[in-house]
Amino acid sequence: MYEKKLIELITSDPKRVEILNILSGVSLVDCYVAAGFVRNCVWDHLHGFEATALNDIDVIFFDKDPRLEKQISDFLYSLHPGINWQVKNQAFMHLKNGDPSYRDIVDAMSYWPEKETAVAVRLSQDKSLDLIYAFNLDSLFAGEISHNEKRDFYLFKSRINKKGWLNIWPQLKINSTI
Repeated sequence: MYEKKLIELITSDPKRVEILNILSGVSLVDCYVAAGFVRNCVWDHLHGFEATALNDIDVIFFDKDPRLEKQISDFLYSLHPGINWQVKNQAFMHLKNGDPSYRDIVDAMSYWPEKETAVAVRLSQDKSLDLIYAFNLDSLFAGEISHNEKRDFYLFKSRINKKGWLNIWPQLKINSTI
């Protein structure tokens, strides 16, 4: 139910479609746009907003080649230098985060501080949208910000404050068991 609505929201935004088309030039199968690109689209919809500005585009993939992160980043900047591309190879992010090795891209996303951020999308070869997510989409469409128990609660609260989400989308609700 929510997948169809999310696809509708993303495909109705020309800027997001443009970014997905740019990213489709990357030859990796598991290369997605994630985080605020998807999450903010839903929160804007829930608040009746036009698309709020994206300060960066989070590109994620999973590959054992440590050189690919820079290569993909350079490639995307060469295609569209005006976009703040944030390219992260999830195969190595466990080292930065002090976690056990991630099995795949969805497992890596299951460690992100907010559950609603752990959603990603890509344009498939047939030009349809392919969604992946570590948690269900219910809380995202309920306008919640949910703490992921795999991450420190203070990191979660710090991100909410630093990013100013409640100022931008005042109807959001913090969902935390702490």
